[in-house]
Amino acid sequence: MTWHVAEEDLRAYVRGDLAPPMLWSADTHLVACAECRARLASVSDPAALDAGWERLDAELDAPRPGLFEGLLLKLGIADHTARLLAATPVLRRSWLMAVAAVLMMTVAASDELRSPHSPTLFLALAPLLPLAGVALAYGPAIDPTYETAVVSPLHGFRLLLVRTVAVLAVGLCVNGLATLALPGYGLAALAWLLPALALTATGLALTPRLGPVRAPVLTGAVWLGLLVLARTRAGEGAPLAPFTAAGQGTAAAVAALATGLLFLLRDRFDSATAPLTDYSPGSTS
Repeated sequence: MTWHVAEEDLRAYVRGDLAPPMLWSADTHLVACAECRARLASVSDPAALDAGWERLDAELDAPRPGLFEGLLLKLGIADHTARLLAATPVLRRSWLMAVAAVLMMTVAASDELRSPHSPTLFLALAPLLPLAGVALAYGPAIDPTYETAVVSPLHGFRLLLVRTVAVLAVGLCVNGLATLALPGYGLAALAWLLPALALTATGLALTPRLGPVRAPVLTGAVWLGLLVLARTRAGEGAPLAPFTAAGQGTAAAVAALATGLLFLLRDRFDSATAPLTDYSPGSTS
């Protein structure tokens, strides 16, 4: 070695004040020069050095964000929110492929069993898919990141809304694409939208009382029951009551009422999503 890093430069290097290009030269030189590394150790604060190694270890051990999480981070979403969104089970490829397959088969069946008024089978199934997606996005029985979610720096209601909006956006887009495959029905093929919003809002409003699984299951069962009842009362070839103008208005009113009830019950979601393990004195994990 024909030169060594000056002591004042080593001290600036330790403080993080050494600017390029001297910083790059010092980095390269320290790799090859044992004498300068020893001098660097003598002017370094051991506590700061240990803290630096700990930060480096944490950075190396931290999981790398996936494609979806990386996109959320680039959009300015906080890292903990992006991580919780990316871990939502129903936003994964397997769920989306399953939903797409179900919709494709339903569209094909609706086209095969063409009704002069509306694609009844498609309209009956489409509102259930966003409801099922929201049910699978949150709750201790299904969500693999549930315990992480309940200790995250998020209000329980806000976390629920964040995931619900994400799932609804994806689910409604997939449903909308499937609707394009039924152009012969015109706007009648969109009659699933208001029932989907009504079912989802109702399921969420019932969650504090019934839980994240039973609430959507009960809501979906009531929907299917209403369809069966409407089928028995509808005339031959007539559209089912939920897909008429009156039925759409009712669905909009139910969605609005359920949304209002959900807002009133927002504080219940913190108690409803308490950690699964009791850490009180005398309990065992």
